[in-house]
Amino acid sequence: MAITRYEPWSLLNQLQRELLSSQDEKNNEGSIATAEWEPAVDIKEETDRFIIHADIPGVKPEDIDVSMEAGVLTVKGTKESTAKTENEGYKRVERTSGSFYRRFSLPDSANNEAISAKCKYGVLEIIIPKREAVKPKRINISSEE
Repeated sequence: MAITRYEPWSLLNQLQRELLSSQDEKNNEGSIATAEWEPAVDIKEETDRFIIHADIPGVKPEDIDVSMEAGVLTVKGTKESTAKTENEGYKRVERTSGSFYRRFSLPDSANNEAISAKCKYGVLEIIIPKREAVKPKRINISSEE
């Protein structure tokens, strides 16, 4: 007896992905970003920086695009898929493939000019340094006499 994981919403999620992709093909606008999957992320704040870890196993670093615009960090890319059929011995395929897309709004304390990223063992690490805290400026008041 094979044990299978019950996921009641998987068919609805698949339907939604297909509708979005067909709608994108019809519109062919490119202004709406769609993705087949979203990488899981961990976001950590330290005293001097923010760190984002994104799980993207099987994605080559050259297939990842990290960009920053108007306070929004965007991570997108593509994971190549290989067609697997049941006659090849596959009974179930759960690993995701296709395009992925994630966006993160960064706080004002983030230093947008010094963001760095590296990928190792299928984990993308994005380091966002914080700006130095702005110290309050004392304003002298002169008296008019």
